[in-house]
Amino acid sequence: MRRPGPRPAKGEGLAGPRRSREPKQALGCHDRALLLLAVRGRSRHELSTRLVRAGFDDAEVEAEMVRLERVGLVDDGAFARDLAQHHLIVRRSGRRAVVSALLAKGVSRSTIERTLADLEGDAGDETERAADLASERARRLSALAPEVAFGRLVSFLMRRGYDAATARAAARAALRIETPDT
Repeated sequence: MRRPGPRPAKGEGLAGPRRSREPKQALGCHDRALLLLAVRGRSRHELSTRLVRAGFDDAEVEAEMVRLERVGLVDDGAFARDLAQHHLIVRRSGRRAVVSALLAKGVSRSTIERTLADLEGDAGDETERAADLASERARRLSALAPEVAFGRLVSFLMRRGYDAATARAAARAALRIETPDT
């Protein structure tokens, strides 16, 4: 329990005077860019947007982008390849989800198409990825009624970027639902 005593002066807390939230020395554009890249890889668009938002002028940011590209720290092709591999192989996402994630990071459509064309064989077929993901997820849904499990599994696969036909086929196979002959 704290003993009663004099109250701290304005601007002081129990631990003493408040410290300013401002850094002692402001970072330059290059240092700020390196700090952002140390956290994770970024696309050219994403990094330049962050630097402009931090208050650096456009000409300075453009010069820094050219400098970082020249030394290989900013490379949209490598960035797109790494992000696409993560989505395709680790998350087992569909093509639509990968394209959406890359577009959100500011990667150009031509770079995205080139990257996906290069990775097609490495990540396996889209229907195989959907089937693997559906069979893994179906185990969690075994306690539900078949129609409820089917709806949830199809929704899950569609949120992961698979088209409706692929999601329904994968869900049917994973839940072992027979399709009626038509």
